[in-house]
Amino acid sequence: MPDAEIQSPPDFGYGRRDPAAGLNDAEAAIATRRSVRAFLPDRPVPKDLIERILNVAARAPSGTNVQPWHVTVVTGAAREAVSAAVHAKRDGGGAQEMGYNYYPVQWFEPYISRRRKLGWDMYGLLGIAKGERDRTYRQHGRNFDFFDAPVGLFFHMDKRMETGSFIDMGLFLENVMVAARSHGLDTCPQAAWVDYTDTVKSVLGLPEDHILICGMSMGYEDTSAPVNALYSEREPAAAFADWQGFGD
Repeated sequence: MPDAEIQSPPDFGYGRRDPAAGLNDAEAAIATRRSVRAFLPDRPVPKDLIERILNVAARAPSGTNVQPWHVTVVTGAAREAVSAAVHAKRDGGGAQEMGYNYYPVQWFEPYISRRRKLGWDMYGLLGIAKGERDRTYRQHGRNFDFFDAPVGLFFHMDKRMETGSFIDMGLFLENVMVAARSHGLDTCPQAAWVDYTDTVKSVLGLPEDHILICGMSMGYEDTSAPVNALYSEREPAAAFADWQGFGD
């Protein structure tokens, strides 16, 4: 297992160890967005701030301006209810209720290696060794506690929409997370909720003809939590961009 000490901030490009160094405000909000997995449970996020974030995020582009996004925002009793219901389903051995396949059925390179590295880096910070299935199960279950965040968001859309609207939803989701960063908030987008689509829809009263895209935790980072030292790596543009016609 990789040593937890590898989790010093990586090179964010051009020799930057601070992800926001030398960037303008928009770039800094993007560069400092991370999937935070431990939040301060007793620091609430005001409803008017969440609404402001969603209003700004809705400026995301969508094909022919269809704006397919719907968001159900939970806190308090509603948050507790959906969390308890999913835990009960999961711990009771109930079958998963996947609304769609988020990941490929068969993994392949280079994606499987990236996925594994992220997992080992995270478990290394938490002191979870390979084969510790109970601890791994409990850590995965933290998804359904919203990682202690006071606010959860569920993103859904009419299931009659096609693949293009999934792209639109992704653009909207990124806007939500970047806008949240601009206000000092952190987030964690969560595919894990999709495994319990029927339970989430039932508890929260989501329309039957909607598909659950993902969940999201939102709140203020617990900076004392070891797991939040995780900095996932990114390939540079040189690795994924093909330049044509630039006259190199």
